[in-house]
Amino acid sequence: MENGDNHGGESSYPNADQTETEIQKKTTLESEALAKGLSSTLATIIKDFDSKAQQTFTSQDQLSQALDRLTRELDKLLEDAPLPFIMQHAAKITAVRKRVLSLNSVLKNVQRRLDNIDRILTLGAPHQNQHDKTSTEHSGLQ
Repeated sequence: MENGDNHGGESSYPNADQTETEIQKKTTLESEALAKGLSSTLATIIKDFDSKAQQTFTSQDQLSQALDRLTRELDKLLEDAPLPFIMQHAAKITAVRKRVLSLNSVLKNVQRRLDNIDRILTLGAPHQNQHDKTSTEHSGLQ
């Protein structure tokens, strides 16, 4: 009976190898599906952030233009009536203008970083697929 058991045990090895290969393929497919899902989710989030950053940039730009116009008008007013009260408000408006310009600079940096991340994700997806294909070919799973 032992020989029969050993023979029966030996015939189960190819099935175990086949099952292991199937599990590896399933794991690979699940990993690829997860990666695609994450990539899609991240792309959607980045596009949403990009859109909101662009809206904020446009709003900041409009505010900056309005402050520039107001500063020019105040400069004209100061030439005609240099009162201490007007000078204080002009200084406050100038300070606000400087802060808006600083925020615009930060916003441009954020926008540039988001564009870089988007570009990396966009270019990285085909590169990642090529890498996965090469890895699959080398592992013999193709």
